[in-house]
Amino acid sequence: MGAKEAKARIKINKQLEESGWHFFDDDKGKANIVLEPKVKLTQAVMDALGVNFETTTRGFIDFLLLDAQGFPLIVLEAKPEDKNPLIGKEQARTYAKSQNCRFVILSNGNLHYFWDLAHGNPYLISRFPTPESIKGYTHFQPNPEKLVKESVNSDYIVLTQLPHYADEAGWNNEIERPALIEKNRLRFLRLYQERAVHSKRRQGRPEPISF
Repeated sequence: MGAKEAKARIKINKQLEESGWHFFDDDKGKANIVLEPKVKLTQAVMDALGVNFETTTRGFIDFLLLDAQGFPLIVLEAKPEDKNPLIGKEQARTYAKSQNCRFVILSNGNLHYFWDLAHGNPYLISRFPTPESIKGYTHFQPNPEKLVKESVNSDYIVLTQLPHYADEAGWNNEIERPALIEKNRLRFLRLYQERAVHSKRRQGRPEPISF
């Protein structure tokens, strides 16, 4: 295996195919991976993306994974191997909402996070979900009691952006801490936001946090 095969794009492509997703129409099924709605990938387009997702002006590439009817189901944001997949979380959320997608996958080829926007935060997965496994989510209803009891502190969002931020050398050095926050775009809840969350919980209203 050459050096290029070790890059994030090749890894992600292979893992998607192993989980039953298709870049191109073949005897196994119709293509269910596109760059934008209704626009199928071609080999020329795939080659033009580069081996490590660095050819776009945004610095990342979004794939759309489609359901059986051809509608956007999952946004997959692919990052280079040397980047934490979670740094693109907010961009992926915005794009997913614009495509009416409930699910997001964040991956750098080695680390994969699955995110159900209707419930909770991104969590690590060992492999990409299959198209069939996502079907079960369509009937999912969030548990209000669980949402009410979920711990929400000032670092609630930060833990989804940089889970081990408290162990970072830059965080433990007060002089370097502002630079770490800015570099990773860490978003801490403000005091009034924490109070608003806890106030709604006391009223028995597990509503989402707005920013």
